[in-house]
Amino acid sequence: MTDPVTLPDLLAMKRRGEKIACLTAYDASSAALQDEAGIEVILVGDSLGNVIQGQPTTLSVTLDHMVYHTACVQRAARRALVLADLPFLSYCTPEQAVRSAARLIRDGGAQVVKLEGGRERLDVVRFLTEQNVPVCGHLGLQPQAIHRLGRYALQGRDAESACRMVEDARQLAEAGAMLLVLECIPWELAQEITGAVDIPTIGIGAGRHCDGQVLVWQDMLGMSARLPRFCKDFLAGNAGVREAVSAYVREVKAGIFPGDRHSFGRDGP
Repeated sequence: MTDPVTLPDLLAMKRRGEKIACLTAYDASSAALQDEAGIEVILVGDSLGNVIQGQPTTLSVTLDHMVYHTACVQRAARRALVLADLPFLSYCTPEQAVRSAARLIRDGGAQVVKLEGGRERLDVVRFLTEQNVPVCGHLGLQPQAIHRLGRYALQGRDAESACRMVEDARQLAEAGAMLLVLECIPWELAQEITGAVDIPTIGIGAGRHCDGQVLVWQDMLGMSARLPRFCKDFLAGNAGVREAVSAYVREVKAGIFPGDRHSFGRDGP
């Protein structure tokens, strides 16, 4: 595929069983390299609070920050679809959400906006969809809820929370979400959700059964001081960054990454 990647393309990939390769980027140089290597979706994540700004959480990231970094990425992305996070407290109501999304799309050049949460976000998802704003949901570990959660940990391990998450996924899809990120959940639950919704699922720490995978750029290059269990250092063993991204794309497409060592089960690692 050489034409720009669209949401219908991603849906067709899910239906064919073809894996979707996604990475985060926050600048034009990284985005251009990823685009050339065959990444289908570039996520401009509020993770920039951690890896760019050096903050302990994503909560300090503002809409201005997101617009700036999304614009940097969009200028370099010729083929990849650009997905951008709505930052903390920028989508509390449908009206606020559509104003925030307008900035990400008009000023930043995003093609899809991502928000965290399940059934409590349905009114926002419906309203954005009605305004022709493509939405990506985000279930499982929600970094913007870190103060409520207390720590970054696996979500959906017990039966009650797992059932709730499956229903949240169905409701988000019915409300109009066109993509769904699943973060740090048991692979069995991710497999169930992926089979329960018609929209593509993109996993991070959610096992190989998702329709696609995403990693934080700095993590997949081994730059983080402490590499999360679900990540792999793709720069190790490759000649350079370009080769590392190509290796990531190949392993995601072939279903090699993530392997068992990068996944979590309901009953243990």
